[in-house]
Amino acid sequence: MDYVIVIPARYASSRLPGKPLIDLNGQSVLERTYRQCQKAVQTEKIIVATDDQRIEAHCKAKGMQVMMTSKNCLTGTDRVAEVAEQIEADYYINVQGDEPLMNPQDIRDTIEATQKYQGDIINGYALITEESQFRSLSIPKLVFRPDGRLLYMSRSPIPGNKCEEFKMAWRQICIYAFTKPALQAFVAENTKTPLEAEEDIEILRFLELGYEVRMIPLSKDSIAIDLPEDVERVLKKLKESE
Repeated sequence: MDYVIVIPARYASSRLPGKPLIDLNGQSVLERTYRQCQKAVQTEKIIVATDDQRIEAHCKAKGMQVMMTSKNCLTGTDRVAEVAEQIEADYYINVQGDEPLMNPQDIRDTIEATQKYQGDIINGYALITEESQFRSLSIPKLVFRPDGRLLYMSRSPIPGNKCEEFKMAWRQICIYAFTKPALQAFVAENTKTPLEAEEDIEILRFLELGYEVRMIPLSKDSIAIDLPEDVERVLKKLKESE
């Protein structure tokens, strides 16, 4: 199946402004994410989607393909949808621009899942092994059916229990695969759907619109940069791998 990797990158992050251009030992967050994608697929299949000229200039300076999108995009998925209107593909693989440690095999596994579950929306997950991740309000947690179809996703600790103990949980890995019709349905909504807005989790819009989301197991290597302390976690991981 034909596909394109789209990396949405927004400068005006509410929690960490300028996040894509934060330096991580000589490479920006965005460039490290892009280079990880290059380890999985051909460079011509990767494109950064942004509305910021600083990010555009950075991409051009570093030899990264980039496309300018509207400043009216509410989410990264809206940016992917704009790319889909200009580039034809069977699937659009969304790799978040704040994933500098994204495992290239996770990208390959997602592409493989698009062939196995043709037409489905694909998203990744990994087991949570640390209670701090379970309690973190910046990490989306999820529950799913035995066949892997998503039931719900929340920044709150789920699944819960009467004792409020951490027993088992899974976290979202921010790589997605969308078909063009699914993206068109997503952007047809003029505002965020109620649960999407409440949780600040884009994938919930698809559930609210009646779509099935197929969750696939991926590695635990990824550390999404959402807060300043996440930068330190990534730098520590990079140092360990040197």
